[in-house]
Amino acid sequence: VQLQASGGGLVQAGGSLRLSCAASGRTSSSYVMGWFRQASRKEREFVAAIEWNGGNTYYADSVKGRFTISRDNAKNTMYLQMSSLKPEDTAVYYCAVDAAPLPIETMRTRESMYDYWGRGTQVTVSS
Repeated sequence: VQLQASGGGLVQAGGSLRLSCAASGRTSSSYVMGWFRQASRKEREFVAAIEWNGGNTYYADSVKGRFTISRDNAKNTMYLQMSSLKPEDTAVYYCAVDAAPLPIETMRTRESMYDYWGRGTQVTVSS
């Protein structure tokens, strides 16, 4: 599975951005796709995830109510609509695929569960 993330950029606080992640190669409707982010000098952290089959979504508390994850099955593309952005949202955002997801919802947030990763896209929020 190859993942291509795009849509990052520079935005003022309070603004919006939409990230995209296009998947190609051997994809499956059983996959879980997720977004993680890594700020400078910090560890990578979970942002949001979506089950490709069924569409259940999961969010980090820090982004609930501001970010929305979605997918377009026909395009094999996942999106992250980010609104009310804050300077602390500044990070490199990565998309990832869990190709063999466990039927345990708490696993959706675990970085170690994801098998394929795309290159990140930089999001910078100015104050």
